[in-house]
Amino acid sequence: MTKRKITGKRLFVLDTNVLMHDPTALFRFNEHDIFLPMMVLEELDNGKKGLSEVSRNVRQVTRTLDELMLQADDTDAMLNGIPLPSVASSDDNSEATGHLFFQTSQIDQTLPKELPGSKADNDILGVAISLQKSKADTTITLVSKDINLRIKATVLGLHAEDYYNDKVLDDVDLLYMGSSELKTDFWDDLNNLKSWTEEGRTFYQIEGDVVNDWYPNQLIYSPGDTGSIEAVVRNSTEHSANIELLRDYRRESHAVWGITARNREQNFALNLLMDPNVDFVSLLGQAGTGKTLLTLAAALTQTIEHKRYAEIIMTRVTVPVGEDIGFLPGTEEEKMTPWMGALMDNLEVLNKTDDNAGEWGKQATNDLLQSRIKIRSLNFMRGRTFLNRFLIIDEAQNLTSKQMKTLITRAGPGTKVVCLGNIAQIDTPYLSETTSGLTYVVDRFKDWEHSGHITLLRGERSRLADFASEYL
Repeated sequence: MTKRKITGKRLFVLDTNVLMHDPTALFRFNEHDIFLPMMVLEELDNGKKGLSEVSRNVRQVTRTLDELMLQADDTDAMLNGIPLPSVASSDDNSEATGHLFFQTSQIDQTLPKELPGSKADNDILGVAISLQKSKADTTITLVSKDINLRIKATVLGLHAEDYYNDKVLDDVDLLYMGSSELKTDFWDDLNNLKSWTEEGRTFYQIEGDVVNDWYPNQLIYSPGDTGSIEAVVRNSTEHSANIELLRDYRRESHAVWGITARNREQNFALNLLMDPNVDFVSLLGQAGTGKTLLTLAAALTQTIEHKRYAEIIMTRVTVPVGEDIGFLPGTEEEKMTPWMGALMDNLEVLNKTDDNAGEWGKQATNDLLQSRIKIRSLNFMRGRTFLNRFLIIDEAQNLTSKQMKTLITRAGPGTKVVCLGNIAQIDTPYLSETTSGLTYVVDRFKDWEHSGHITLLRGERSRLADFASEYL
């Protein structure tokens, strides 16, 4: 089937879930017009109550609609369309020059008898089809996050699209990996190579066009596992960059809380996690690559041994894989404990003491670790400020870009934020690999000199887990 070519004026009929997903969606269609069926307003009214992210988005949408209604300067604005002006709170809305139309009268719906108009989705579908018949010179497009609704629209001959404005990338394969392999003859082609040492660290200054593709704190390495040079990009200009040789955490002498890196990517991750000049770190990787273990080891070392941070705060979104188990009793930390199984499992690995210490020594060490680790819920993050904390956001792939912004902006002076996740395991409805908040922050932070990212490629959990990840 050939893809339909869309030209000229367009009228977008928005489904309710688009506004629930992005409350600023009204201003994301540039010069094109927007039509809101009455059923959409009805569903917004039904979804305004509650404390969830969706309810907050609905209330923001209704406030925006109320402001637009007040700005209408004539009585015929409802028929001619309400202009969509730029909104002062968002620079991205300056290009919104279309008009907003509401359904002001009953529209004859010509739907098949198998699609009753009493269902909300079918009612919206009927409005879009009627508009297509009455406005032959305008391309009518139904925009929805609901795949089934888009399928039904296409079957009935109506053009339908997903909401693409929240997509960070067109293809997840374009996502920044955080590391790159140098060419075999990289060092042979360099001119004016300078090197020096500073406080026990080795630096090189590299000139040439190759540095144009490098990002701050990007990890680079030469081919080969033996004798390979591993370095991090510290600062760069248009044709020059300074790189620093990495510390090898694969050696037992450089172990972090008893943990050593088992592969190159884990060594890269520990270098970023232990660097006090890197305030934000994102780690991507499938299950078993060591994201949580490495992060906790680095956090405990810098909190208890180096005294760099006052305590460790760990949080995650509470999205169940299966059916919900119901309400949980207890305090905030007790309610979050069942969701922190990964934390407890990794603490067992990290809580390795001398066998001669006995049970009392092991229990004392375990109490010390747990006293420095606080478990917090995302529901109570708004308005907080974390000073001198090591903040770990686990399962970050299930967060939206807005939720991610809310969390990261909680960081105060001296706080380090680490985001962990696997974008191939998203449990939140309406989120995909290209719209996840984790993908969003990886792409937006790659140019900042105080952030770092690495994608862990190799599983180190067990041969059973590696086989299951590859073949199941």
